[in-house]
Amino acid sequence: MNIKIVITLFIIMFINTIHSQEKITISGTIKDINSTETLIGVNIYIPQLKIGTSTNTYGFYSLTIPSGNYTMQISSLGYQYFEENISLSESIKKDFNLIEESQTLEEVIITENRKKIDIKKPEMSINKLSIQAIKQMPVVLGEVDIIKSILQLPGVTSAGEGQSGFNVRGGSASQNLVLLDEATIYNTSHLFGFFSIFNSDAIKDLKLYKGGIPARFGGRLSSVLDIYQKEGNKEQFKFSGGIGIISSRLMAEGPIEKGKSSFLIAGRGSYGHLFLKLANNKNSAYFYDLNTKLNYELNENNNLFLSGYFGRDFFNFNGGFANTYGNSFVNVRWNHLFSDKIFSNLSLIYSDYYYGLKLDFFGFNWNSGIKNFNLKYDLKHYLSNSTKLTYGINAQYYNFNPGKIEPIDNSSGIVEQQLDKKYAFEPSAYLDIEQKVTTNLSINYGLRYSMFYRLGEQNVNVYQNNQAVIYNDEFEIYENATPIGTKYYGKNKTIASFGNFEPRVAMAYSLNDKNSFKVSYNRMAQYLHLISNTSSPTPLDIWSPSDDFFKPQILDQYALGFFRNIRNDSYSLEIEAFFKKAKNIVNYIDGAELVANNDLEQIILNGKARSYGLEMLLRKNEGRLSGWISYTLSRSEQQTPGRNANEPGINDGKWYKTGFDKLHNLSVTATYKQSDKWSFGSIFSLQSGQPITFPDGQYEYGGIIVPSFGLRNENRLPAYHHLDISATYTPKPKKQKGWQGEWVFSVYNIYNRLNAASINFRQNADTGTNEAVKFSIFGIVPGVTYNFKF
Repeated sequence: MNIKIVITLFIIMFINTIHSQEKITISGTIKDINSTETLIGVNIYIPQLKIGTSTNTYGFYSLTIPSGNYTMQISSLGYQYFEENISLSESIKKDFNLIEESQTLEEVIITENRKKIDIKKPEMSINKLSIQAIKQMPVVLGEVDIIKSILQLPGVTSAGEGQSGFNVRGGSASQNLVLLDEATIYNTSHLFGFFSIFNSDAIKDLKLYKGGIPARFGGRLSSVLDIYQKEGNKEQFKFSGGIGIISSRLMAEGPIEKGKSSFLIAGRGSYGHLFLKLANNKNSAYFYDLNTKLNYELNENNNLFLSGYFGRDFFNFNGGFANTYGNSFVNVRWNHLFSDKIFSNLSLIYSDYYYGLKLDFFGFNWNSGIKNFNLKYDLKHYLSNSTKLTYGINAQYYNFNPGKIEPIDNSSGIVEQQLDKKYAFEPSAYLDIEQKVTTNLSINYGLRYSMFYRLGEQNVNVYQNNQAVIYNDEFEIYENATPIGTKYYGKNKTIASFGNFEPRVAMAYSLNDKNSFKVSYNRMAQYLHLISNTSSPTPLDIWSPSDDFFKPQILDQYALGFFRNIRNDSYSLEIEAFFKKAKNIVNYIDGAELVANNDLEQIILNGKARSYGLEMLLRKNEGRLSGWISYTLSRSEQQTPGRNANEPGINDGKWYKTGFDKLHNLSVTATYKQSDKWSFGSIFSLQSGQPITFPDGQYEYGGIIVPSFGLRNENRLPAYHHLDISATYTPKPKKQKGWQGEWVFSVYNIYNRLNAASINFRQNADTGTNEAVKFSIFGIVPGVTYNFKF
């Protein structure tokens, strides 16, 4: 045979072999078939290859596989399982639309493959809650509350009843990064913690990272609460809302150009203060907020988004004290698809937090806040099914207003004063790699490098030995140091600068499809400090940047976990142990004055903190009765030793419990679907009382009885617990068009437990003896809400 023919035949066979093994890519977007919302975290699985992936935060997925015939299995929490047989010979773009789970009791939703993927993912210390599950939880006065819902998860506690914020694994509320459409939220509460600022009707997805935090997040130590708003329906106009006892809400969404662009606008407001006026009560408290979203599909590779939020709270006490505070932000985003393997997002964000006081009895107004300008660019690169890259850059500019005092009128005697404004710049870059090493071993590892520049314009105090706090040996107390001079820094001149590498790694090793072990480590750096004399954020809190006195807070966290799916995912069990240590944690000297203090460095010392614990989460995922039991056993402590052998430090330099130490935290959450018309929900919460310092004696000075205190946080408030129930009635459950309504009846704290928000000590005017007085906020609170959509 002619050698040329043999070579030609060999080349043809080789090319055919290469072609038969050639990898092709299938990519696309997954949406809700009715609302046209892109869906986050949808799992795509190909059983023939035993590989899968999930959609990103914009609903995009990409899989690279050999050409051939396959079955694509698609599943997501709250949606019907879907599969489709496909034949692939070239790279294609394929979108999918999912249908929400039917509300009929007979339907069985297949979730096995979704959990098989989850259990092998190198993700741990991450909790996800669907909006459907959140809306089934009973809450105060019938208002659905996202913050209250995450308190039912292991490792998450509250500072106390009626207080804002939340604590994660023994960290302070200021150490949580809360994002709404990528914008930073500085205060998550309405009415001092009675409600959260998040309107559940406008929320699409939320995820809480307690550990194993990806490198794309930074700036806080303890956790990331990542929340995304809905985008609006591109096909038809929809309206929904609810009418409650003290608040109501309304949302409208629909197409601007059908199939290409949409809008969403949602508003809430409270009107409980109107009932006070009817009772001739001069006090008032109310809030309102507004969520907006616009999106436009330029073409199949480019999308534009504009989202925003504006909220305000108003509180007036008898006309003599008034408080106004709230968050606002605007975010412009551009999604671009470079190819079927590279997805990018560019965001330009402005965030603002304002808080103001009007004090008639002192004769002045107080205004302060923080503004944040944020530019971020993120890319997701699907190198292969076994390796995915996420990388990007981020730059933030801060404008801090510690406070401005203005006299109400000229007769008040108050002199107008602007505390020194502060400025800072925080750039960063990161790389995250998710890699499937073997069938059983997956790793997610990354590195973030963050920088921080404290900028002028400002006159900065100079102290002897660079110590703004001195120790008085005679009186054995810490005192404010007197500056020996000042140094002027011009506009944008660097006052102090810092840089930190923040490595992250998480590994998952699956024993089989039912059991896996996971381990993670992350280092976090936080350059912003919340100056507060309470254990939860309040409108009086002051944010301050890092400098030569307020050192950046640095945290290392280690976690180990065991995960098990039981009875084909009818049940699931998660057990995690964690250990956290942090340095440069701000602590206040005794008698520290925070308000209108232009020299905050004179009242703080830097210390360290640690927390450790064991978390357990047992879920029942299917059936008429579903829910979970979460329990956390943990300890949170801090220490501020003396700077030298002659100083005692804070609390004699000993470790002591932080204000958010909760040894025991138990939550039982359950929902029961009796029929298409009736469903029921209940929550039982039990946690150790908040650490507090009680007086251990008293002395008389100038005819006045003065209490004396021992070591910090040696005492506790009584244990905190309550049981809440709810019932939801849907008169016409089969109705899918036109007006659809439901009634939600709830009872918060059904057995009327008067939990202590605080305990104060006073001298009884009649007997002259000392007595403790417990202050409680809530007893039993019934509620009813009518929800509707059309």
